[in-house]
Amino acid sequence: MKERLVQYLVCPDCGGDLSLAHARRDGDEIDDGELSCGGCRRAFPILRGVPRLLPTGLEHIATEVAEGFGWQWNRFDEIDKPEYEVQMRDWLGGVGEADFAGRLVLEGGCGKGRHTAIAARWGAREVFAVDLGNAVEAAYRNVGKHPAVHVIQGDVTRLPLRPVAELAFSIGVLHHLPDPRAGFRSLASHLAPGGRIAVWVYGAEGNELYTRVINPVREKITARMDRELLYKLTLPLGWFVTGVAKGLYRPAAQFAPSLHRHLYYKDYLTYIAQLTARDIHNIVFDQLVTPVAYYLPRDEVASWFEGPRFERVTVESLNGMSWRANAFVRAAA
Repeated sequence: MKERLVQYLVCPDCGGDLSLAHARRDGDEIDDGELSCGGCRRAFPILRGVPRLLPTGLEHIATEVAEGFGWQWNRFDEIDKPEYEVQMRDWLGGVGEADFAGRLVLEGGCGKGRHTAIAARWGAREVFAVDLGNAVEAAYRNVGKHPAVHVIQGDVTRLPLRPVAELAFSIGVLHHLPDPRAGFRSLASHLAPGGRIAVWVYGAEGNELYTRVINPVREKITARMDRELLYKLTLPLGWFVTGVAKGLYRPAAQFAPSLHRHLYYKDYLTYIAQLTARDIHNIVFDQLVTPVAYYLPRDEVASWFEGPRFERVTVESLNGMSWRANAFVRAAA
């Protein structure tokens, strides 16, 4: 943790100012220490470079979700692949490199830090990368010592930050929260006037067969399994999906469009054919590990942006199975 982060932090319980009580440093980074709240007097540890700013009374289901993804991102911890930048551009739609440059950026759910690293590479002045679980260990290991990056363990719905962000984004996280709308509202409430928010979430449209067949298996069986066992069981399934995507869907899109038109999930499986077998295994594991996954209708996502606060709202489909949405917060009159 960098000491200048303290000026942006608040207590997740009472909103009080935090101060650095004591610290053990390694150059510019604080490896271990403690933050103290001037309001409720609560103390928060800094462990292995990450401030642990968890609110009291966390929902059990939220910690369960965080645990599953934390295990995942510490196993699938690679971040330095060129296709990740291509994916991030796709997921954020009209929000690109120029929107990050020189800005204070809030990332809701950073996982292993692959999008955090890209945000920093795109020139963000500060990146506040927040995650609830021990995925922060992988994120800090991967990118936490970058001069512009601050990895924070915290709850997206009760962010321990001041409302100073000029850009907030969340990729593949809100639909795993117990209340996706609450997560969106929390991110939006931490934007400064004139700021921008961009999110990517699962869509209900285009996923009807998946939600009928796979979701019950995930909820009743795989989300309750030992993570290591699930990792091993999904490995051959990942290879199978890789073979289908690369051996059927991608060639059909290029050489047999009449066949490709009739293939199930054609846009998405053709899209992921660009990824490695390990990344596709990660996707399969990701789909089966979490106890919570909401597939959201377009109207519901669009309703998050209703009201006078937002302008220039865009909600559009990606690959026929998800929604990417962004908007600006109106500047103060």
